Amino acid sequence: MLTVVIETHNDEEGLARTLSSLVPGSVEGVIREVIVHDRGSTDHTTTVADHAGCRLVRDGDLASALQRAKGDWLLLLEPGARLVEGWTEAAIMHMTDVAGPARFTRSRFHRMTLMGRLFCTARPLAEGLLIARRQATDLLGGPNLGSLRRVRARRLAAEIVPSPKRA
Repeated sequence: MLTVVIETHNDEEGLARTLSSLVPGSVEGVIREVIVHDRGSTDHTTTVADHAGCRLVRDGDLASALQRAKGDWLLLLEPGARLVEGWTEAAIMHMTDVAGPARFTRSRFHRMTLMGRLFCTARPLAEGLLIARRQATDLLGGPNLGSLRRVRARRLAAEIVPSPKRA
């Protein structure tokens, strides 16, 4: 049903934190697989991915990693981001009722201030992105995530705690 894709580079602690928040989705059968697209980590990121049972992709760009996904829907996350309890129900409702992409709502304790929204560069995956695989592969023709920043997405009722390293 759902393939989770996490792009990493020397993010062993963040990856472990993100993977632990995905456990409820695995238990409930919502997550079909987790793909870790590693961009040349020199720490233990690949070991964390291997021990967690993730499929590790080291070659190519993100678009080629997405083409290997088995799920009809993709959940793209930053390493270090944590989904808050209850995210599976919101994701299932969205995937069954709506055809378009969606983003999670920042946890109320981790929302950006007005000054932060005005002057900080928005990261395309700070709130994650739930998107149909077909639509994602159409959008990502190149190696960067810039095109994801322009994706119009609905807001899910479920919350996300953004990556502290990248917030």
